[in-house]
Amino acid sequence: MADAKNESKPSQSQEPQKPQQPKKPQEPQKPQVAWWKRLLLGMLSLLVASAIWLPSVHLFFRPWSVPPKEGKISRLSEKLAARHLHLWTDPELLQGELDKMRAPNPEWDFMGRSFLVWSLANICLREPDRKDEYLPVMDRIIDETIRIEQEKGKYHFLMAYAQVCPFVMKPERSQFLDGEIALMMAMRRLVEEKESYREPLRQRVDVMVERMETSPTMCAESYPDECWLFCNTVALAAIRVSDHLDGTDHSDFFRRWIETAKAKLIDKDTGILVSSFTLRGTVIDGPEGSSIWLAAHCLKLIDEPFARQQYRLAEKELARGICGFGYAREWPPSRQGPCDIDSGPVIPVLEISAGSSGLAFVASRSFDDDAYFRSLLTTLELAGFPYEKKGRLKYCASNQVGDAVLLYSTVLGPAWAKVQGEKQP
Repeated sequence: MADAKNESKPSQSQEPQKPQQPKKPQEPQKPQVAWWKRLLLGMLSLLVASAIWLPSVHLFFRPWSVPPKEGKISRLSEKLAARHLHLWTDPELLQGELDKMRAPNPEWDFMGRSFLVWSLANICLREPDRKDEYLPVMDRIIDETIRIEQEKGKYHFLMAYAQVCPFVMKPERSQFLDGEIALMMAMRRLVEEKESYREPLRQRVDVMVERMETSPTMCAESYPDECWLFCNTVALAAIRVSDHLDGTDHSDFFRRWIETAKAKLIDKDTGILVSSFTLRGTVIDGPEGSSIWLAAHCLKLIDEPFARQQYRLAEKELARGICGFGYAREWPPSRQGPCDIDSGPVIPVLEISAGSSGLAFVASRSFDDDAYFRSLLTTLELAGFPYEKKGRLKYCASNQVGDAVLLYSTVLGPAWAKVQGEKQP
C-alpha cells in the first residue's frame, strides 16, 4: 500500500515542465558612446545655446528710449523726482534714509542734497510750471544744509579722518563743502532770483578763488592737504554760474587753472586728470572714474574742448560693456588703486565699480554718448532692482545719493546751456 501511494504522488523534485516560450529575436545593441564624447557634446550644446541667448538677454532690460534732451522731462525722471520729493516732505522717512547713508559715509548725506538741488533746477528750467512745487524744496535743502554747516561745523559732512591732522590753509575750510553749497545757491538763482542767496554766494566764490589762487596747483583742500579734482571742478562750475548771474568775469582765472592742470595734474600714462593730490601737486590717487566723470561734466562750462578730450580718454580707459550691458571701471588697466568709499565695491575680473558706473551716467549724458548711456541704463535695470510705488521710483541696490545722481543725469543740460547762452534744451 505504501508503495502504491508513493507511485501515485509525484516527487517534490519533479515539477511539471512549463511549455517553452519562443525566444524573442535579439535587438541589435546600440554602440556605446564614450563618456568624454558625451561631455564634449553637452559642452558644445551649452556653448551654442549661450551664443544664441547671451547676446539677447540685454534686450529684456534695455530701455527703448533714453530721456529726451529737449522738452519735458521723461517718465523715468518724473518718477525718480517724485520719490525724492516724498522723502523731503516726510521727516521720519528722510531721517531714516540719511542715517543709512551717514553710517558708511557722511559725505553721501551732503552729496545727495547737492545732486537733488541741481536736478530740480534743471527740471524747473525745462518745465517752468513746476517751479511752485520744486523751489520750496530746493530752498529747504539749501537752508538746512547751511544751518547744519554753521551749527555743527564742517566735520559733520566729512569722513572721520578729516580730524586726524589740521588743514594746511588757514582759516580751515573744505572745498568739498564750499563748492557744492555755492553751486546749489547758484543753480537756485539760475531758475529764479533769490536775493537772500546773492551775498552768501558772492562770499563763497570770493573765498574759493582767493584760496585757489594761493595754491601751487590752483586747487584748495577738501581734506587736510588733500585736494580733490571732483571738488575743485565743482567749485569752478559754481564760479562760472556766479559770473553769469552777477556779471563778474573770472575768464583769466579759468584759463590759468586749465594751464596749471595740464602742466601738473595730468597722468602721463593715460592723459587723464588725477583724482587727488597735495597742495604742492604730489599725486595721491591717479585717475579714477569716481572723479573724472563728474570733473569732465563741470569742466564743460570752463573749457569745452578740454572737457570733451578728458571724457574721450576716460571712455577709452574706463568704459566697458559686455553683451549689451555697460559699466565703468574705477581705474585704468595700467594701474590698480585700493577699493575705498568712493569707488564702492569693485567686482573682480570685470572690474565693475559702482561709484564710477554711477557717475558715468552724468558724463555720458553730458557729452551726448547715448549708446553708452543706454547700456548703463540696461545694467541698472538688471542689477539695480527698481521698485516703484505710487508713481515713485527707487533702486533697491542704490541709495538716496545714487538715485539723485541718476536723476541728475536724466535732466541735465538746461543749466549749462543757459550759462553758455545756448538754446535751452
